[in-house]
Amino acid sequence: MAGRVYFLKIKFVAVFFLLTSCQTDRDFLLQDGSFVSFGGDEGRWTIINYWATWCAPCRHEIPELNRFALDYEDEYLLLGVNFDGATEGELIKQTQELGIKFNNLLEDPRVLWELDRPNVLPETLIIDDDGQLRHRLVGPQNYESLVRLLNDSS
Repeated sequence: MAGRVYFLKIKFVAVFFLLTSCQTDRDFLLQDGSFVSFGGDEGRWTIINYWATWCAPCRHEIPELNRFALDYEDEYLLLGVNFDGATEGELIKQTQELGIKFNNLLEDPRVLWELDRPNVLPETLIIDDDGQLRHRLVGPQNYESLVRLLNDSS
């Protein structure tokens, strides 16, 4: 009996290690039905912005992010995450209400970097092309601040 328990513990540890070590290869579903992974072979850095409809600084920041996403779509992938976890019709309604033009993740990828839920919104994560968290920016960003930060980082 003791040998079987030991075997089950070893099996559990092996499965846990395999699951956690492969997390950066995990695909995340986007609002448009496509998938994204972090650290893949796309060769682009990813900007993940956390927003909510009730967040006044988020509302102010979104036009800046839209402009950045359009101007730098070939170099960077900008994605949103609805802080309140809205999905399907509610997410569409909220993104239209705020005028969000960039794609949104349907699941929060923070688990990949072992981050707690944001305490302050907006929050922006900068992920390099290897899937590593490079920056955690708290508070509203603007077009120029993102361009400057990314030019200095990459």
